[in-house]
This record gives sequence, structure tokens and C-alpha cells, in this order.
Amino acid sequence: MKIAHVRERHAPAGTPFRLMAALDQAGRQWLDLESARRRAVRRDERLAHNSILFRQPVTTLDDHLARGLRVAVLAELVDDFAASDDDAVFAATDLAFGSPILHPTSVRDFYAFEQHVGTIWSRRGQEIPEAWFRLPIFYFSNLSEIRGPEDPVWPPNGSHELDYELEIAALIDTPARDLGAARGEEAIGGFMIMNDWSARDLQRDETTVRLGPAKGKDFATTFGPWLVTPDELADKRSGKAYDLAATAEVNGQVLSRGNLDKIHHSFGAMIERASADAGLVPGDVIGSGTVGGCCLLEVRDESGFGRYLQPGDRVILRVDRLGELATPIVARGGSKSPT
Repeated sequence: MKIAHVRERHAPAGTPFRLMAALDQAGRQWLDLESARRRAVRRDERLAHNSILFRQPVTTLDDHLARGLRVAVLAELVDDFAASDDDAVFAATDLAFGSPILHPTSVRDFYAFEQHVGTIWSRRGQEIPEAWFRLPIFYFSNLSEIRGPEDPVWPPNGSHELDYELEIAALIDTPARDLGAARGEEAIGGFMIMNDWSARDLQRDETTVRLGPAKGKDFATTFGPWLVTPDELADKRSGKAYDLAATAEVNGQVLSRGNLDKIHHSFGAMIERASADAGLVPGDVIGSGTVGGCCLLEVRDESGFGRYLQPGDRVILRVDRLGELATPIVARGGSKSPT
């Protein structure tokens, strides 16, 4: 199942997002889940009596999780949908997509791909620290600067080295604490593309102090275009994750290629680390860290691109089955806050 927050493309400014589910694997047709819920209850009033899913309006995924419901439960609305209800179905071309989770309760971003980590440390003339191989390492990102598809991103003040970082994020949809790696993935409601933007020049200065990332990271994080439940990826299981090819392009030029199955620390191991002596809650996001080769820091010279991002650039991240996440880069002075 694919779940997304959407608005009709030409809806008035400020129109709230609606929660929809894809009716086909390619995501061409989308079902309005609140329309599906209301029609199901009209057909059988017992549904509202027997199930909290049918008893209350479907608004956002954030609200759904806050009610204590898991993502997979929404499949009941899709399964109960009558194909004749055509006015509850929308073409993707008529929709504008938002972040699959509008207000994450936390974002822990890990550092799980050896190729990426190795490149970072080799630029410093050093080997990867031994501790990295033992411990899934993460930092907390900024919850106030969440973006969705097509929301603009701009270089933060004082930065001239804006970089994309292609990642895959997992959404936690059930409480978890001290969960072992073998069962860690049971807490995942779905996966989505994540762009962990970096200001490399600011980051370079900050890391000399050896604390966590700060202004080099906290100005924007982009998610989208939809959330894919784990059952849709089961046939792609490979290594410690899934065989999902990933690419990043800028202005139509593919600069990065990678694959999720090259991950060193599994999502189960990341969740084990995150939940140790700390409760994970529905709405928490676990980022994979940059897929090997999937940022300009690693590929800008060898690709011939030769620079970091500038206003006027357009970045598109693609991951098999997880869709396409596009972002325009704009000038800081002329930027608009995402709605």
C-alpha cells in the first residue's frame, strides 16, 4: 500500500492535505480515504460501531497514528472500496503531494552506508573509526523545517556549498522500547525517500569542534512523495535491506547511483540502537544515512558536475517503488516557506 498527503493541484492556498492511497502500483490513481470511509459506513453502519477506523474521520496520517492505529490498518478502507465510486478517485496528474508525515515526532538520521562514510573519512586522511562498524550512529534533525515534494530549498545564510543527500527513511508506527535488532523492523509502518540537505562549508567548520551537526544540517529535510508499507517491498528483500536502486539527478543529469541493499547497519539494528533506554513513538522517523555515492560531496568532480547546488537548480531523487522526490533550489532572499 502507498499512502500520501495530497491536495488537488489547483486548490486554493491553505487547503488542508487529504490522506489518499494508491490504487495501482505505479501510483497513477489515488483513493480519498475519508470518502471511502464515509461510503463504507453508509453501506454498513455496523462498521462505525465495531471499528475506530470507521468511527472517526480520516484526516492525516499524523492524526491516524496519534489515535493509536498502525499504517497497515488503512488497507481496510482500500479493500472495502467499491470500484464504482469514481468521484473518490483522483489521477496523480491532478494532485500535489506533501510530506508523507507532516509533523514527525522526531527524526533520527543514521550513518549506515560504508561507502559514504569511507569517503568522508578519506577526505580527512583517516580510516573509518572502529566504533562505526559496531554502533549505528545517528543525530537528531530539526522538526521545524520539514519539506515535501516541490517545496523549495535554499542555501542557509553564509553557505555556498549546498548538497543533496539521498536517503531512505522508515516511519515508526507503534511504541517501542529496548527492541532487539531481530524484531526492530516490526515497528516500521512504511518507507519513504528522504533528502537530508547539507551545507558542506558550514558543516566543515562545525565538525572541527567534534559535537553533532548544527547549522550545516538543520535548515531543511525533505520527505516524499509517498509512504510504502513493508509488504510491498517483501519480494525485493536483499542483504540487510531491500534491492532498491536509487538515483539523484540535477537539471536532468544523473549524478548519483546507489542501492539500499548496500547498507551496513540494517533498519533493525538502527531501531535497536534508537530504542535502547528510550521510547520510540508513532511518528518517529529513522533515516538511513546517505546511500553510497548519492551526494555531491562524493561525486561532483568525477561526474563532471564540478560544483555544489545553486539557485535555479532542480534536484530529483528516485528510488525503485518509493517514487520520485523533486526539489527546486531557490535564492535565500526570495524563498517561500513551505505550506
